[in-house]
Formats: sequence, structure tokens, C-alpha cells
Amino acid sequence: MHLPGTRTTKPALTALLPLVAAGALSLYALLPATAAAQDGQGSHKPAHRPAVTANHGLVTTGGNPLASMAGLRMLLAGGNAADAAVATLATLQVVEPMMSGAGGNGFFTIYDRATDRVYSLHGTGAAPLALDASEVTAGELSRGMKAGVTPGLFGAWIALLDRFGTMTLGEVLEPAIEYAADGHPIQPIVTASIAQQAELFSEHPTTARIFLPGGEAPEPWSMFRQPDLARTFRSLVAAEEAALAEGKTRSEALSAAFDLFYSGDIAREMAAFYEAHGGLFTYEDFARYEPIWADPVHVNYRGYDVYTNATTSRGGLEVTMGLALIEGFDLKALGHNSPEALHLVSESIKLSKADIYRYVADPAFTDMPTDGMLSEAYAAARREMIDPSRAIAYPESGNPERFSRTAYAGQPLGLSDGPVLAELSVAGSTTSFSVADSYGNVIAATPTLGSGWGTGVIVGSTGMFFNNGTRVGSTSPYPGDVNYPRGGQIPILNNSPIIVMRDGRFHLSLGTPGGETIGQTQFQVLLNLLDFGMGIQEAIEAPRLSLDADPNFYRAGSEITVNVEGRVAAETLRRLEEMGHNIEATGEWALGSMQGIVMDPETETMTAGADPRRTGYAVGW
Repeated sequence: MHLPGTRTTKPALTALLPLVAAGALSLYALLPATAAAQDGQGSHKPAHRPAVTANHGLVTTGGNPLASMAGLRMLLAGGNAADAAVATLATLQVVEPMMSGAGGNGFFTIYDRATDRVYSLHGTGAAPLALDASEVTAGELSRGMKAGVTPGLFGAWIALLDRFGTMTLGEVLEPAIEYAADGHPIQPIVTASIAQQAELFSEHPTTARIFLPGGEAPEPWSMFRQPDLARTFRSLVAAEEAALAEGKTRSEALSAAFDLFYSGDIAREMAAFYEAHGGLFTYEDFARYEPIWADPVHVNYRGYDVYTNATTSRGGLEVTMGLALIEGFDLKALGHNSPEALHLVSESIKLSKADIYRYVADPAFTDMPTDGMLSEAYAAARREMIDPSRAIAYPESGNPERFSRTAYAGQPLGLSDGPVLAELSVAGSTTSFSVADSYGNVIAATPTLGSGWGTGVIVGSTGMFFNNGTRVGSTSPYPGDVNYPRGGQIPILNNSPIIVMRDGRFHLSLGTPGGETIGQTQFQVLLNLLDFGMGIQEAIEAPRLSLDADPNFYRAGSEITVNVEGRVAAETLRRLEEMGHNIEATGEWALGSMQGIVMDPETETMTAGADPRRTGYAVGW
């Protein structure tokens, strides 16, 4: 066990870059916390940022305040949450380019006041049809010309605007185009990440031309421009404008932009680029893509209705299964972040992950006993494995199909055949935000490029990276597994933004980046809010833990390490070790980067919080 001594100031960023490169630490974990402030919801526990309230609308992002302001600009102009969400998404691609973009993937959980329903939107693309995992290495599945999945996020932008938005694509892309064409002050965290990936970028001239001008990373706070991306966005806006000029409807004009991307000139350019450089994507991969509207997964937890994304999000099921498991314990009586409470959190995460990594995959390729996984009876059966005083080994998956109301065919894991690919997972990097408008609509979104910078390849002159979802982690290294990389199959993501309702009314939204930690972070912040009654900012800032598995969460018996933020008392960590946990104390602000919005049921005041673990902020008006 590694325990911290006294609190110390974080070392210089450059001194910790080797740890970042090795995947042991997030770049964002190196950022200093801000000065102490009160929580703004009446909490008297310390928070490093004030919560933000507003009369008309709120935007809270995990990446950059310019992205929050882009969304707020849409609200100020009369747009709604859908309009603000797309403006935020597009701007995040410009100002936090390593985390998300139109060429990436992502999930949305949407509360629409007019229909009084919660919706789940999946902007997730599939592996190229030509992929044969037996002919590539794990490294090639992670970076470069043979890695990646079809861009899903741009299609989801269009689907969201078409179904729920009010503004044109041109209006919502205006801030992103401005920052890409005219430049913005690039943050040190971005330039450090570029420097970290300089070797990868130098292998791909299209990437190096933009991100290594003169052969080196840009200087922090210098004006950084992405003219290729600006041109791509402008061409999409031009397609919309041409359709409107022809008298077509708003929906038809949005479809014109969609078609340009997936079956028009942009699709042809992307296909030609991959053909010319030995890649796997073809025109057919882009032309067959469609965003997915799905029923959200749902559990009732202590009277709160929790909604999040269905497969191919593993995080949605992980969070809801964790809640179902831990509901059988009185967490409040145990005390927040007590050894006993943290033990139960860890054990619930283990049990949910064992099932997630056994059953969850693209539903077009396998059956899933989802209703069985979320049933109270199955939760009760699995809960019996939890010893309140002793950690269990990482378990075998359970048998939720016995609790399912529908027939389940299933597929074998094939782990006995051994891995074909390297077993160690590749870490992910993501961003997240929530938006609420004056009309009562709320959207939580978690977009991603997979690992930081995705495939590492700017595709032709589009200015876009693709998500590297074919990497081990989003896919399984075991050939018999339901999530082994296959052509045309959508790999699983952890992204799972959440909407919570109480008595039929919106209560809160939240989401976080963090790769493998996403579901774990959201699970703990929900407990902070729903069990321990914290305000949104206090709940976000509270120290938390995450579990790692060696070699991975696909294999029962993997060695589990519980990473715990350094603000948790050393005595608590010692007690957890005595209970059988392998404890590793991390940085004080190291795990995830939560954003959220909560509604006070009595005053109907909405309050937003943003995580000091990254550089995002909440804004409102």
C-alpha cells in the first residue's frame, strides 16, 4: 500500500509528464485547485468553487470555459438546451481537441419538458467493415491508419438539432468556427498533451501540420488556429444554407449537412484518404452510419428515478447495477467516505463490472439480459456475495439471464483460448457537460475520442480525428468474447450521462469523463447527492476512489487496485487495507471531472457545479 504523508504542493507539470505518458495519471490531475468557497446550496463543508445559480439557463462543462460560454450564447439568443448542447460540443472540439470532436463518438441523455420524457441518443460508430482483428496488432487497433470507428458524433449533433433544437446548424457552429478560424489562446494542458504525443503526430503529416507547427508543440496561451476544421464546418453550414435557399424545410436542410458528411464530398474525401494510406475505412462505412435513439436504462433508487444510456454504453448499466446492489445497505448510517462505506462502494463496482464485461456489447451482434441485470431479484442474489467486512476477489460474472423476462441466447467468453491481443486496456480520455434552459429542458452529454487524440490521425484536410474505439478496453482481447473487435460492430464505451427524476419532475443531471472511471465516478457522486444530501458542488468535489484491474475487467481473478484520492484520511486507507483491499493513494484531485445541475424541489432553483479537477466552468444567466 502507498499512503500519503502530509499534504504537499503538486510538483511541476513537466516533472509528472512521464507518469502521464505511462497512463498512471491524467494530465488534468495536475491542475491546482482554486481558492476555497462555499457551496451555494447551503452546505457548510468546504468547496473550492461556488455553485452557480441562474434564472434562465445554465451550462457546465468539463473542458474549457469558452465551451460553456458558447452554449450560453445560444441560450442568450433564444435557443434551447439542444441548440446550446451542439454549440458546446463543437467548441469543445476546438478548445479541447484531444478529448472530443465531430469525428468522435458520444452519448446524450435528454429530458424534454414538452413530452415529459427522458431520451437516450447514441452517436456511436462501428469498426470498419474490412477489419479482421487477426491481421492487426493491439497497437494498430489503438493508433494510426488501421485504428478507429466511424464518426458518430456529428450525426448525433444533427439528430439532436432535428428532433429538439430550434436554431440552424450555422447558428450553433458560429462560436466554434470563430475560434477555429481566428484562433483562441491554447491552454497549457493542451500544449502539454500535444508535446506528449509529438512522436505519434510526427508520423502523420496531416496531424503534424496542424499540431506541430515548425515541428514543435504550440506555446501555452498562444493564439492557436485550426483552419481545416473551420473549412469543414463552413462547408456543412453551406450545405444547410443551400437547402434552405431552395425552399427546403429546416429538417431537410439539416439532412443536407448530414448527407454531405456521410455520403457526400466529405465522406468521399475520408474514404480516399484511408485508401491512399493503407487504412481500412471505405465509403460504405460512412454511408451506412445512422445515430441511434434508444430507450434509456432505468432504476429507481430510494425513490429517485435514475436514467442513463443503454448499450453500447457499459457505463449506463454499471451505474444502475451498482445502485441496485448498494441500495440494500444503509450508507448514511455508515458515514460518508468511512472505511465501511468505501468498502461497499468498491465491492458493488466489482460485481457490476464482472457482469458488464461479460454481457455488454453491440446489441446487433449479441443478446443481452438487460432486464435481468437490472432486476431487484438479481441485485439481491448478487448482493449476497458482499461481505461487509472483507473484500472479495474480482468475481466471475453472474447469471442475470435466469432473471430475464425475455429469451437469452448468449455467447461464450472463450477466455480459455487465451488472448489474441495484448490484454492490458488502453486508457480513455473524454469530456462531458450539462445544459438546462428556461423551457425546462435538460441535456447531459459525454462525447469522446476514446484515448486522448483518438487515432492520432487528422483525416485528410477535414481537421478531424476519429475515435480509436477499436482499442483493447473498448474491445476485448479474447476471440470468443462478445466484444472482440469485429468489422461493422460498435465497440462499448463507458460514457453514460445521467438524468434523475423525482416524483415525475426533473431533479438532477450529471456526467463525467475519465475512461474506466466514468461509471465509478458517477456512482459515487450520485451517492453523495442522494444518500448524503450534499449540494452539487460539494458532491462533485468530495474525494473519491476508482478500481483498476490487472490485466483487465474481462478476466475473473484479475488483481484489483483501489485508487483513492489523497484527501481521504490515511487511517481510512489503512482500515481498507485491513479489509483486504489493495490500496493506492493518488493525487488529491486525480479521478474524473464531474459536472452537474440540480433542481431544488421547493424553490425550483437550478444550481450547477463544475469540477476543479479540470478547467471547465459553470455559467448561467
